[in-house]
Amino acid sequence: MTFEASLSESVRTLQALASIRPAIDEAGRLITETLRHDKKLLICGNGGSAAEAGHFSTELVGRYQKNRSSLPAIALSADGSLLTCIGNDYGYDQVFSRQISGLAHPGDLVVVLTSSGNSANIIAALNEANKQGLKSIAFLGRGGGKARGLATCELIIPSHSGAACQEAHLFLIHHFCELIDAAFA
Repeated sequence: MTFEASLSESVRTLQALASIRPAIDEAGRLITETLRHDKKLLICGNGGSAAEAGHFSTELVGRYQKNRSSLPAIALSADGSLLTCIGNDYGYDQVFSRQISGLAHPGDLVVVLTSSGNSANIIAALNEANKQGLKSIAFLGRGGGKARGLATCELIIPSHSGAACQEAHLFLIHHFCELIDAAFA
């Protein structure tokens, strides 16, 4: 794909986020409400989405743009020893759901990121959230995949480009961080 075509797809995808604005507003409400009640975000994804999960938790525990109190968030993809332990002993499909099972408390929010929506470990994470009665947000792409319908709130990016979906996910993470900064300044 040429530079111009990639840029055009990214811009088109970001502009199309207006079409899912109600879901974006609901996700922002769920995130700020969870944090206001001193509950935590459990965030997970694979590959580039794992990096975005780490980015999101870093902006909350550290800071985004404004100095404010540290907020509780865990990137479930960040502990290599734990991931390999669970993967070895229970299978890679359980690397996130096992952590949710052990770390989640009532009122916590599970946040998953996946551009395909078809990762077995993401589906298992959403199923575990549902089993525990936890609310969840799914950052999805490409129509939502098999994860569609499993989360409390779905942000299905209107694009079939995995790269453009991940770029939109990062844009939304920064949007939510701006809401958080305003709410906790």
